[in-house]
Amino acid sequence: MTSIPDALDWRQYGIVTSVKNQRSCGSCWSFSTTGAVESHWALKNGNPPPILSEQQLIDCAQDFNNFGCKGGLPSQAFEYIFYNGGLESEKDYPYMAATRNCTFDASKVSAKLEGQYNITFQDENELLYKLANEGPISIAYQVNNDFFQYRSGVYSSPSCSQQPSDVNHAVLAVGYGVSISGQLYYIVKNSWGPEWGINGYFLIERGTNMCGLADCASYPIVQKKQQEN
Repeated sequence: MTSIPDALDWRQYGIVTSVKNQRSCGSCWSFSTTGAVESHWALKNGNPPPILSEQQLIDCAQDFNNFGCKGGLPSQAFEYIFYNGGLESEKDYPYMAATRNCTFDASKVSAKLEGQYNITFQDENELLYKLANEGPISIAYQVNNDFFQYRSGVYSSPSCSQQPSDVNHAVLAVGYGVSISGQLYYIVKNSWGPEWGINGYFLIERGTNMCGLADCASYPIVQKKQQEN
């Protein structure tokens, strides 16, 4: 692999949308998914990125082993978007924080996928390389009780498991860096609102598969927007 910058923050390129709030619905996977598609859409088609619908994923992606407000995985949500023919905007299919009947309207699609890329299991070298060269990446990891106390700094936990079966929260890696003390970290967008953490973001230790963050990482391959005549 070729060399990459020592630090990178995709927010500085204007391709990362605002932090959202999943509220009392276990839909983190849908926010990780839309965040990734929004950013990769902007990278391929130019700014500004579209604001896409989590609710469509919650309501409509069950056939791809996603369970609405009871959990899911971005990789499986990317599959749904690809085979379904696209994703509507948040404006057209607004968030309700509850699982409802699917009302997808193909005429209102705002983004389509050509496919997805799944990072090799627990390969943080590949994860870092793809994050630097391809854009933000959906990751999932294990949330422990100590994570709810996070306010700032680089998060690491001695009680974290690295077993894929223990992964329980999906988020979006949008960059990486090194702290003043030399600690490696990822910059991660959460879906608990902008008041949580560092304006809705957190830093997590890099290079140790902390809390299983490299167990099921993936990103979408977005379709080029068709030019209007």
